[in-house]
Amino acid sequence: MPRLDLDTLGHRIRHFRTAHDRTLDQLGAAVGLAASQLSLIENGKREPKLSTLENIATALDIELSDLLAQEAPSKRAELEVALARAQAGPLFRSLGIPAIKPARGLSNQTLESVLRLHEELQRRAKEAIATPEEARRANTDLRERMRSENNYLDDIEQLAEERVQASGHRIGALTHREVDIMAEQLGFRLIYVDDLPGSTRSITDLASGRIYLPPASIPGGHGLRSIALQAMAHRLLGHTPPVSYDEFLWQRLQINYFAAACLMPREASVSFLAEAKREKRLAIEDFRDAFGVTHEAAALRFTNLATVHLDMTLHFLRVAGDGALLKGYQNDGLPLPSDVTGSIEGQWVCKKWSARTAFAQTNRTTENYQYTDTPAGTYWCATQTGHTDASEFSITVGVPFAEAKWFRGRETTVRARSCCPDESCCRRAPSELATRWAGQAWPSARLHAHVLSPLPSGTFPGVDDASVYEFLEAHADG
Repeated sequence: MPRLDLDTLGHRIRHFRTAHDRTLDQLGAAVGLAASQLSLIENGKREPKLSTLENIATALDIELSDLLAQEAPSKRAELEVALARAQAGPLFRSLGIPAIKPARGLSNQTLESVLRLHEELQRRAKEAIATPEEARRANTDLRERMRSENNYLDDIEQLAEERVQASGHRIGALTHREVDIMAEQLGFRLIYVDDLPGSTRSITDLASGRIYLPPASIPGGHGLRSIALQAMAHRLLGHTPPVSYDEFLWQRLQINYFAAACLMPREASVSFLAEAKREKRLAIEDFRDAFGVTHEAAALRFTNLATVHLDMTLHFLRVAGDGALLKGYQNDGLPLPSDVTGSIEGQWVCKKWSARTAFAQTNRTTENYQYTDTPAGTYWCATQTGHTDASEFSITVGVPFAEAKWFRGRETTVRARSCCPDESCCRRAPSELATRWAGQAWPSARLHAHVLSPLPSGTFPGVDDASVYEFLEAHADG
């Protein structure tokens, strides 16, 4: 039986019970339930068994489908269901005020006014969905949540395996055709256009069953598979428009996870990595090439699988060319740089870590290997550099010294010593230079815009709603 909308179901049962002039006691006796249990069902507080619903339908001389219909049985019921849902949401709960019970004395007009207030609260909350401080807190909470799960989401792993197998995929990299099939199985058609709004990666037209993507000819077009899979994930995971920045980040993590789990399916990935581990030749670049993905995607996917399936702890870093940490994860004890709130994004990575020393290497076609002694122990790291149109970056996967034996590159003689966060490590200038220039230098700092400004407004942070609607209108008859 599909998952029930308990509020609507309860109202439909009450509607047909009162229409047949039956009390709770009378109907309860007819179906073998106490009146109090039946009342819980009518109030949406308990999910009944299918057999119980069949008995209720029989006692009321109606079809089971009449009870299971999704429509509220009356305007009043529709208003009461909407109010219950609004008051159950996180925004209302955060206000700390008691919920309104829709007693018979409350008119429909009063309920409609209360619902309009809820809608206005939601609208205003979405206009400024998060400040930079809230965003940093949400990022930190999410990172801690994933660390507690070893960066592994079993339910999404299973969902991805099911959808990939249903596409007919058996071996090798997931093809564009198989991604098309996955979309078709969900009732969607992938359409490539060259006029997507600049604030979007894809747009899903729920009414027409279309997923609009960038042109198939864009450089590195293999990334289109991931974008399409992310769009599908929203539907498969039952996402609704986020009501908080926390929820927005969680949804984004989930769709990225789903896409990676499809492009690098668990069974095939674990088999590949386990064999490489047995032969002591684990390498992110080999994992990347085997599944036709980017180096970053392979490195992130490795963090999903390494602890649960390969029995090893690790860390992942994406670092900008200027040394700022853009993304990070660790469950191996490596002390990531952080501010007083625990946020790591934007913090400076030690200049002696391989994530930064790799920028000075002349050979950037393969991974750079390094051992680093830190206050938390010695770590082995493999770093690959890359660049976007705007800047360069590095991707690092590292493990504690004892785990290096499983990786290609373990024989490197490159070794560094880092004592960060002690400022004497790489932040403090040599005393001679400090004495010479102290009080004589006045640099003009580069201030990133996001430091002071609130995050973009809109239903989905960073997305221009108006341009999305204009785009869909322009393509509605296409």
